[in-house]
Amino acid sequence: MELNGIKPAAGAKHAKRRVGRGIGSGLGKTAGRGHKGQKSRSGGYHKVGFEGGQMPLQRRLPKRGFKSALLKFNAEVTLGDLEKLAAAEVDVLSLKQAGLIAEIAKVVKVINTGTLTKAIKLTGIGATAGAKSAIEAAGGSLV
Repeated sequence: MELNGIKPAAGAKHAKRRVGRGIGSGLGKTAGRGHKGQKSRSGGYHKVGFEGGQMPLQRRLPKRGFKSALLKFNAEVTLGDLEKLAAAEVDVLSLKQAGLIAEIAKVVKVINTGTLTKAIKLTGIGATAGAKSAIEAAGGSLV
């Protein structure tokens, strides 16, 4: 391969549409804008979602739902994740360092997914009822 032989892939480049360059080009006179009307004029257009004065779809539909901005500070850890973690004592900082939760997380909760066989002491971490019983059955504790 030579630098002077490099070409773009076939069909990757195409000629720019040159409007208003005579009748023979196929885009002369009205330049592909049709006759009259708002869209034929320079600067004439409408805002996104405008339906000619009819009540727009986004205003006809009811507002629904709510997503709390505080959810981004919550994180979940499974029992399977704790099993893989090579630590006897686990806190929020150690989970962040292990990459199991996001750096932004403040509230962490253990959920009952997977199995736990080793005893782990959890500090400052919550757990669901099923996860709590599984941790205590393995000889661990929640503080």
